[in-house]
Amino acid sequence: MKAFYTNNNGLVEIQKWTSNCWIHIESPTESDKNYLLEELQVPEAFYNDIEDIDERPRIEIEDGWTLIIMRIPVKSGDVKIPFHTVPLGIIFKNDICVTISFYKTEIIKDFVSYSQRKNIEIEDNFNLVLRLLLSSSVWYLKYLKQINHKIKLAEDNLEKSIKNEELQALLQIEKCFVFFITSLKANDVLFQRIKNLKAHKATYDPELLEDVEIELNQAQDTANIYNNILTGMMDAYASVISNNMNTIMKQMTSISIILMIPTLIASLYGMNVPNGLEESKYGIWILLLVSIILSTFGVFLFKRRRWF
Repeated sequence: MKAFYTNNNGLVEIQKWTSNCWIHIESPTESDKNYLLEELQVPEAFYNDIEDIDERPRIEIEDGWTLIIMRIPVKSGDVKIPFHTVPLGIIFKNDICVTISFYKTEIIKDFVSYSQRKNIEIEDNFNLVLRLLLSSSVWYLKYLKQINHKIKLAEDNLEKSIKNEELQALLQIEKCFVFFITSLKANDVLFQRIKNLKAHKATYDPELLEDVEIELNQAQDTANIYNNILTGMMDAYASVISNNMNTIMKQMTSISIILMIPTLIASLYGMNVPNGLEESKYGIWILLLVSIILSTFGVFLFKRRRWF
């Protein structure tokens, strides 16, 4: 899907390309690829790099073209990993500026709407990059709140009963934190590199730089805090499960020891040696009575020592 945007008290969608407009391509088709590579002459290596889902944030310049890749959060339809991150590529040269995402995302649509509400004008390509970094950091925070809500639901379920489903849900959330924390760190490194570009330092809006840095740091801190809370909670439940297992094993051991008493007595009575009861008609009842008394005493002793 291809869309063109131009400045007009915010970003406004237009029907065709004009000089210095912004082109956004999401989930590119073969015709979109041909448009980029043949009409706009975008380097194919840049296009292939953005297509790689594991591509790390970086900035690269080749033949006058500038490629900037950042990681943005997306909500996936995968139950196992509800949130993950994907690359968003910004390619520009002279009056051509293109952003490419091979995955559907809510960020761009929200970014355009926000620019219209606030009447934000995109001054140049690096201004667009910084604003996209700012918008992505805000969406990281939004998704982190949703992840934290999932943690609370799983915690409530675990308080009622510890089941594999709830523990697996926490493990899936932990994977999301790994993606978020890694991507946010890489985006921060990218931001520092852009911020320190000597050729563009003088053109940056200092307030925008400060906003991007604040949101990036807040997103990183929030992700680390939630991840630490989740790790501590999982460790606590692992200790609870281990303690419950030890209690059950202790009870099973106590029961097996108690059951050994009548078994031992019956084994001794069944030996082919004189014991004084082999001719008595009350022999079996005497043995049963002794077994019951000793077993009862064993239960009393174990309970007194709180082994049950």
